[in-house]
Amino acid sequence: MPAEQVTSHRAARRAQAAALSPNPDNLHPATPNPASANPANPKSAGPAYQPASGTNAGPTAVHGQSGADAGQSTAVHGQAGSDAGASTAVHGQPRSDAGASTAVHGQSGADAGASTAPGQAGGADAGPGAVPPVSDVGADTGVAPYGGGRGERAVGNGAKRPRRYRVHHLRDFKSRGEKWAMLTAYDQYTAEIFDQAGIPVLLVGDSAANNVYGYDTTLRVTVDELIPLARAVANAVDRALVVADLPFGSYQASPEQAFHTAVRFMKEAGVHAVKLEGGRTVVPMVEKLTQSGIPVMAHIGFTPQSEHSIGGYRVQGRGEQAAGLIDDAVALADAGAFSLVLEMVPGDVAAEITKRIPIPTIGIGAGRDTDAQVLVWQDMAGLRSGTMPRFVKQYADLRGVLTNAATTYAAEVASGAFPGEEHTF
Repeated sequence: MPAEQVTSHRAARRAQAAALSPNPDNLHPATPNPASANPANPKSAGPAYQPASGTNAGPTAVHGQSGADAGQSTAVHGQAGSDAGASTAVHGQPRSDAGASTAVHGQSGADAGASTAPGQAGGADAGPGAVPPVSDVGADTGVAPYGGGRGERAVGNGAKRPRRYRVHHLRDFKSRGEKWAMLTAYDQYTAEIFDQAGIPVLLVGDSAANNVYGYDTTLRVTVDELIPLARAVANAVDRALVVADLPFGSYQASPEQAFHTAVRFMKEAGVHAVKLEGGRTVVPMVEKLTQSGIPVMAHIGFTPQSEHSIGGYRVQGRGEQAAGLIDDAVALADAGAFSLVLEMVPGDVAAEITKRIPIPTIGIGAGRDTDAQVLVWQDMAGLRSGTMPRFVKQYADLRGVLTNAATTYAAEVASGAFPGEEHTF
């Protein structure tokens, strides 16, 4: 090969290597996004390099930036490439074909060769608008077609994620008189949705017994059954504080038993705190856990794990019981609990407890004066059928939505309407 051809060949290879280099200097500069420039959070300061997806990917899109040349693969963080021949965006983001515009965080992108910033409208000659959300997931893209865990979530509109809630934030809410909501969660997607909706605390409750496993009582659920659910929730959230219930029989024997059970939830599931039921009788357990660095949410009033000794589902704290319930609340706060659930307690008693203790109170059937409220999410969203407790308000008819979706799907399969040509590889 002539010397000048060798030199030219080497120069071409160096140029190709530079294009594939992970050096951020070789990437297209990201459009500044004030929402992501948070000096208090180093993780949000500017785009970090992420590997390109697809085979033989060219210069890589970073946090929604699209590559400039035809044929590049630019799907990063679920964003779509915007160039002619660019690879399909994964995780439910729209695909960009030659000449078609690209949707990034729901906004329309630019035509082939243009670069689109996250959360911004497309560039010049943006074609007919964003194409429908079509994905080639499963078509040898290296992406699992069944959901890819927390890595595939889109933030939405390029906004930075808030900091994680800590127990001291809940105390701050109380001191400022700000009420807040807690919901149960037992799986990845509901946890992700509630986290993005701004729910500061998610409880992986032993109520999973009734709402996941189909048991008729919370007494039957075990530590081994709850840990996988708690792990899914903890893995799914970015900001919510995740609390796991210690199930019946896993902490009552001794402070040491409570400690070992709580450690399993912290280490194996990655939760941030645990919850246990009981009044002054569980003070030694609360002290052991808090002294060991494990935050504890306490729970008094109606305690489902004691349903047989209580005599069923009955309001607690009426009449002469009120003084004892208040003493329980004070003792648990003194023992180090960071918050207190009050379940099925008269409103005036719950209000008095809320005034008497420095930690937040969380009501469920305990009136309007507690610092926070909690509901089982299937009750709140209308997934569960049948008679609802008096303290439940349903904010959706999710059961009806899912029933209609499943019925329509079955009918389309039976008629041959699904799958259509657009769903066929």
